Formats: sequence, structure tokens, C-alpha cells
Amino acid sequence: MTQEFDLRLLPEQAAGEQTIRKVLVHDKGVSPESYCGLRILKRSIDARQRTIYVNLRVRVYLDEKPEEALFPSIEYPDVSTSPSAIVVGAGPGGLFAALRLLELGIRPIVVERGKSVHERKRDLALISREHKVDPESNYCFGEGGAGAFSDGKLYTRSKKRGNVEKILQVFCQFGASPSILVDAHPHIGTDKLPAVIENMRERIRSCGGEVHFETRMDDMILHQHEIVGIRTSDGKEWRGPVILATGHSARDVYRLLYQKGIRQEAKSLALGVRLEHPQLLIDQVMYHNAKGRGEYLPAAEYSFVTQVQGRGVYSFCMCPGGFVVPAASGPDQVVVNGMSSSNRGSKWANSGLVVEFHPEDITENRFDFSAIPLFSEFEKSVSKPESTELKPENFAPELAIMHFQEQLEKLCYIQGGSSQTAPVQRMNDFIQGKVSQTLPVSSYAPGIKSSPLNEWLPKGISTRLQEGFNILDRSSKGFLTNEALLLGVETRTSSPVRILRDPQLLEHIEIKGLYPCGEGAGYAGGIVSAAIDGERCAESLAEKIKAVGQSRNLQLIS
Repeated sequence: MTQEFDLRLLPEQAAGEQTIRKVLVHDKGVSPESYCGLRILKRSIDARQRTIYVNLRVRVYLDEKPEEALFPSIEYPDVSTSPSAIVVGAGPGGLFAALRLLELGIRPIVVERGKSVHERKRDLALISREHKVDPESNYCFGEGGAGAFSDGKLYTRSKKRGNVEKILQVFCQFGASPSILVDAHPHIGTDKLPAVIENMRERIRSCGGEVHFETRMDDMILHQHEIVGIRTSDGKEWRGPVILATGHSARDVYRLLYQKGIRQEAKSLALGVRLEHPQLLIDQVMYHNAKGRGEYLPAAEYSFVTQVQGRGVYSFCMCPGGFVVPAASGPDQVVVNGMSSSNRGSKWANSGLVVEFHPEDITENRFDFSAIPLFSEFEKSVSKPESTELKPENFAPELAIMHFQEQLEKLCYIQGGSSQTAPVQRMNDFIQGKVSQTLPVSSYAPGIKSSPLNEWLPKGISTRLQEGFNILDRSSKGFLTNEALLLGVETRTSSPVRILRDPQLLEHIEIKGLYPCGEGAGYAGGIVSAAIDGERCAESLAEKIKAVGQSRNLQLIS
């Protein structure tokens, strides 16, 4: 028989099976003679008070051995002779769409502009060593998408949209640690995730699907408000319905949609900085202990959200024991992001600290863009676009947020010295409006350069961040410190565009057979939610293929 118990333990009690067993026997009356083992079902840390607790839900096996299977394994059939569908993009949305198509008996043809996850590593190293950004292979583009080299965090609030548990189980089936099924904030780690992604790709291929790298979609083939295929950078045409899962940084895709007259709209996102602390300091603050986390606790993380002047100010993509990385996807850009390996073992902690930004902030000039000359010139030219060298699509309201992103990243590039060096400022100096005369050691490999971020960030962002940091320090004393460093800029928090689709069918509202998917389409925010959306788009597409097939059969019979 089995019994389940909820336990609230000190960290040293939760450190292993033997110490947990002692609690079960002593406090829960479990018979030592009947005990045959346990399985941890859920685990979380409660650090709200000075005494830290680990909350566990455990299943105890009495007079029987624990079952071996942790989760059901999905069988993927051979689809070599099945109808095909095109999946554009091999990030989490595209990969999970392709796997779900396999399940449903549809043959996925995945086209990915970047390189395989293994080959991407060489290009990422060049960004740090030589400051060279390959526009087709970087932290944003390539197999696995932006999440492949950004910690592999799997925490999501998207439980209403789909089966989170299934997504985690699929990750485990392809090699992720079963701990992700247990932890409240699961993550795979940048060092482990690439192998999982490779296993997914090989399964797609072994079942009869196709995966093509260095194959960028350059055009969509439309016929009477229906997409019938795509043209790729190698000159090939691929025919079939399309799941468009190109990620939040494929700006050329948004421009292509604009040129094709395919409806999209500007979407709110968040902009700010990446904030880096010594991990020991975060451990001290979050665990309320001058000695830090001690022997039994993991690297501490934090989550912060508040309202400042009517806008959300919050932490984003927190990476304990991690590194800040260069996330530009093209020339003349500096963008920063964070990552951690599976052991979260570095001496730094970092997180995005960002401010909500809406389309009307541009149209109504709410954030004071005077410090961004490139964007200010754009604003002056809006009324006479024919007098400027800027492309016409930059004046489209639906692409205004995207254009602002580009100009802010270009300004950051200039502030960093026209290289991948990041402009930075100490945290207290940012609050007080001082240029940082000295800088702490940073995890950011391409290098850092002192810069007055408080002066050139839009005032609507910088003043809200300053107030937000003060609020955060009041709730977590010691967080505001000149040991912490602000690195510019964090702009890729989500897509700047939403590609409009039917909420039930998930097809584009006007173009049949086109399924905008995941984070790049504006319907997800992170690995798990993108994966869920990929599965949903695959299911909708498969239903349509099945319905069309049934209709054709009926026509043949009649």
C-alpha cells in the first residue's frame, strides 16, 4: 500500500531519504518494518521567515517496492507516408508542435534558420571572444530557440492554457532530470538542455519527419487568403499548412507579414536592465542569514513585482548562480540576458528588472524619448516618411514597439563602445545619478564599460526602476547596494508584436492554414507556455487536415 504525507522540514531534515524517513517514523507513525521506500512528489522552499523550511509532499511505500515508472512514456508512430505540415522554427513552440504532430499522425517538416544546438555553441563563443554576432546563429536563433542557452527555466503560470505536467514529462522522456517533475521552480540548466533538444530532433527524424537547419523562411506562398507553403533561403519551396513558431526576435518575419498584408498588432512588453549581484549577498538577504545558504539550501532566488506610477516593475528570468550573456541577434545591437547551468554554481546572481511598456507610450510620447536621438529623429519624420531613409514599415503602428526596441538596442551598442561590451552602472550610482568610477567583476564575458544608464534610458523606465529598487530594498534589506551592477539593456522579454489569430481555431484571422504560435506570435512567455501553445496549434492543424481528408473521401464516394 501507499500513503501520502505533507511535510514541513528543516533543510537538514529534507536533505536525503534517511532523514526524511526518520521524520515519517517519529512524527507520522510510519512502521519501520513496513517501510520500503518513498518518492518525493513536490518540493518547495519557504524562506518568508527567519527559519527556513522545505515543504515536501511524499508518497511512502509500505510492504511494497516503489514503482519504477515515474511517468507514462509517449509512443510516436512512423509518419513517413502521412500528410505533411510545415513548422517554421525549432524553439520550444516548434519542437513541441512537431512532436505533437507525430503523435497525431502528421509528418512535420521543421525548417530552422539557425544551426543545430551543438554547432550554435561555437558561434556563441565568438560573441564573447571576438564580439562577432552571426545574425542567423546566436543566443536567439538556432535549434532550441532563445531558451536553449538561457537556463532552461520551466516555471510557468500558464496552467489554464494546457497540460504543464505533460510538457515536463516529455522533457524527462528525452533526458531531463525527473527533478523537474518535483520542484516548484523547475529548471534543466544550460549545460543539460542541448542534449535533450538533440534527442527530440532525432525522434522527429526517426519517425519520418524532417528537420532542416540553416534554412530561413524568406517568403510565404499565398493563394486566395490561404497559405499553401513557404520559400526558404536555399531556394526551395515547401508545401502545406504552416505553424509559425519563429520566436520573439525574428523581426524580418514581422516585416514580411507587414509586406504581405497579414494582420498583426503592436503588443505591450517590458524593458529595462539586467541586474547582477554576488550570489552570496542574495543568499544572505533571501535566507536571512549572514553566513548565506549553508550546506543544505540551493542558491537563493527572488521574485519581485510592484507598481510604480501606474506601471508594473518586476523581476524577469531570475538566474541564481548564473551568468549574464550577450543576446543580440544582429549587428549594431547590445542586448543582455541571463543563464545558469544545472548546478547553479557561479558566484553571481542575475535577473532582468523591467518596466511595462505599451504602444501608446510611443504614440503619445509618454516616456520622454529625447535621450534616444535615433528614435527622436524617427518621431520627427513620422509625418513625412518620404523624406527619410527609414523603411516604410517602420512607420506602421503595429511595428512601432519593435522599431523602438531596435533603436534602444542600437543606442546601447553605441554606449558600450560600438561592440558587444555592455554599458553598466553600479546600483546605488544609478539611484543617485552618478557615473560609476570603478566597477565590480562581472560574469558578462564580452566585457563591461561604465555608462550613465540613468541619463540615456527613457525617463519613464529609469525613474520607475529607481523607485522600484527602493521599494524592493525596503522589503529585502540589503538588496540595494553598490556591489550590484546594472547592465544594459534587457529588451527581449517577449514579442513586440501579436500576430492575430482566431482564439478557438488558432488559425490566423484572415489567412487559412497559418497558425501563429508561441512567444514570437505573442501568445506565450517562456519555454513551457510556448511548448503548450505549440501542442495546441498542432492539434488544431491536425483536426483541420483530418476534416479536409474526410470531406475529400465523401466527395469520392458521392
